[in-house]
Amino acid sequence: MSKQETTAGLVRLLSADREGLADQWVDSVAGSLKGRISRAEIARELRELYSALVAALRSGGQDPQSQEMAEIRALLTELSRNRARQGFTPTETAISVLALKTVLEPALGDGSADDTRAYLQLSRVLDDLALFTMETYTRTREEIISAQATQLMELSTPVVKLWDGVIAVPLVGTLDSARTQVVMEKLLQALVDTGSEQAIIDITGVPAVDTQVAQHLLKTIVAARLMGAECTVSGIRPQIAQTIVALGIEFGDIVTKSTLADALQLALKKSGVDLVAHRSVQR
Repeated sequence: MSKQETTAGLVRLLSADREGLADQWVDSVAGSLKGRISRAEIARELRELYSALVAALRSGGQDPQSQEMAEIRALLTELSRNRARQGFTPTETAISVLALKTVLEPALGDGSADDTRAYLQLSRVLDDLALFTMETYTRTREEIISAQATQLMELSTPVVKLWDGVIAVPLVGTLDSARTQVVMEKLLQALVDTGSEQAIIDITGVPAVDTQVAQHLLKTIVAARLMGAECTVSGIRPQIAQTIVALGIEFGDIVTKSTLADALQLALKKSGVDLVAHRSVQR
C-alpha cells in the first residue's frame, strides 16, 4: 500500500461521518474529565484539532514533527498548557488525543482491510501526538513548579525595615544554598534602597544549618560590610551553635545576639538612638 493510498485511507476514515465522529470524541473526553471543564471549551479544542488533523493528513503529513503538523503541534501545546495549569493529570491530558482511537473503532466493524490498515496507521500517529502532549504537559508543570518555588522563596525571605537605618531578615524554615543566595541578594539590595547601615539576620526560625549555608551567610555579612553596613546575627539555637562549633566554622568578629530584640537594641545603639526604659508606677 503506497503512502498516497495510506493518506487517502486516513482522510476517508476521518471524513466518514465527520460531524458525528467529532461529537463522539467530544462526548468521550468530556466524560473522562467529569465536568471539570466545560463541554463548550472541549468542543472548541477538539473540533479545531480534528480539522487540523484532517488537513495535515490530506497534505501528506504523518510525522508529528513535520511541517504539515505545525498547526496540530500549536493546538496541542495550547491544550496541554491549559490542562497543566488547570490541575489535570498527564493521563487525563493524553486521553484528549487517544480517545479518538476508541471513537473510530466502531467505524471498522464492516471495514475493509485497507480501512483497518489506515486505522492502525492513524493509531500510530495519535500515539505520537499523545506523547507530544505529555512532553508539553511535563515541561509546563516544571515551569509552574519552578515559578512557584521562586515565589515561595521570595515570600519566605522578607526584608523588613525596623527603624530608620536598620533592616532585618527574619528567616523561617530550612535554609539551603539557593535560599541563602536569595537572602544575600535581597539584603544587599535593601541596603541600597533604604540607605541602612545596620542589618540583622535573625535565624530563630531556622532549625539547622550546614557548612555551605553558614559560609554563605558569612559571605553575605562580608558583602554588606563592603557596602558600609554592619550585620548582626540573632537567634542562633543551641543545636546550630553546636553544629557551627563541630564544623569548625569561624564567625570571627561577627556580632551575634540571642534574640532579635537584643540585636535591634544593639543596632539602634550603634545608630545613635537613645533608648529610655519606662517603668509603670503602681499606685
